[in-house]
Amino acid sequence: MSPGGCPNSYMTERRYSTLTEALRQALAADNRSFAEVGRLTGVSRQSLMGFAAGKRSLRLDLADKLAKFYGLQITNRKGNP
Repeated sequence: MSPGGCPNSYMTERRYSTLTEALRQALAADNRSFAEVGRLTGVSRQSLMGFAAGKRSLRLDLADKLAKFYGLQITNRKGNP
């Protein structure tokens, strides 16, 4: 389980083209409400709802909070510095 308590082993080896895609997939796979995820992460319910619906983006500090909560890591692509 990730630090946020969300099982995400299916995400550990998956590769996403963008951080946005990875975060949206993590939110979609989470059975908790946006309000609960918001309480656990400090990201507002409204921000989570808009982001999940593709209507808004997240500030980097909020994306960092979600990535940490879901146990996501950013790695360099092979051949890119």
